[in-house]
Amino acid sequence: MNILLTQLINGLHVGSVYALIALGYTMVYGIVKLINFAHGDIIMVGAYAALMLLTSTALPFGIAAMLSVLFCVTLGVLVERIAYKPLRNSPRISSLITTIGVSFFLQNSVQMIFSPTPRPFPIRLSVPTIVIGSLKISGLTFVTILVAVLLMIALELFVRRTRMGKAMRAVSEDMQAAQLMGININTTISMTFAIGAALAAVGAILYSTAYPSVSPTMGALPGLKAFIAAVLGGIGLMPGAMLGGFIMGVAESLTKGYISTQLSDAVVFGILIIVLLVKPSGILGKHVSEKV
Repeated sequence: MNILLTQLINGLHVGSVYALIALGYTMVYGIVKLINFAHGDIIMVGAYAALMLLTSTALPFGIAAMLSVLFCVTLGVLVERIAYKPLRNSPRISSLITTIGVSFFLQNSVQMIFSPTPRPFPIRLSVPTIVIGSLKISGLTFVTILVAVLLMIALELFVRRTRMGKAMRAVSEDMQAAQLMGININTTISMTFAIGAALAAVGAILYSTAYPSVSPTMGALPGLKAFIAAVLGGIGLMPGAMLGGFIMGVAESLTKGYISTQLSDAVVFGILIIVLLVKPSGILGKHVSEKV
């Protein structure tokens, strides 16, 4: 029983990181119908920014994390303004190809600056282990799950209760109608990319504390799994991204614990295929009919 509970906690640990990253995917898609494949590389940039701040300065871990988040927010807004905004009225395939180009640009730029060699990520957090009966939970695992859940709740409240959140929902429903009602489309979309980049940066730091190694391609697999989590739960829906992330993490952890570590990715992708065959819109998604 302890082994099962440990695997479930480990699954919630990595699943909460996937959910955070998936929220960035689903927010951008919900508003501009863009699958931002460069989102995974924002994770990588955030990890490198935190790594440089922690190794080259004497800043506390919390301040270094906040500065790396600000750096990623700036980068996310710049990428949207320079690469995505000019193609906003172009065919979706053009924007999709651009996101792939931005992804390769970020990867190769970091390789030129830091070299392709992976670097160890310094962990300066000392959190005591939590003991519940005979079950032991790593302090970092508990902190990661807690931070991720709090950020998800805060984001949900932001979207539901604030003026900017209501503007985001309006743009998501009908961009032209929202613009006629006086909503600044450019500011709203930039804010969406900024929030997505901030969540990616936090996810990068949490992921790097769990797997303390940083490389220029480190964001590819977590980014892909987070995208799958968003699709699994229902892309465009924030609760769906959260649910999909947790399902992905738990399935991956149970597969590694009871079947094989080599088959964990295959099982996760298999779950996605089954869900899409049964319900193409995702677990929480709704089928929307379109007039021809």
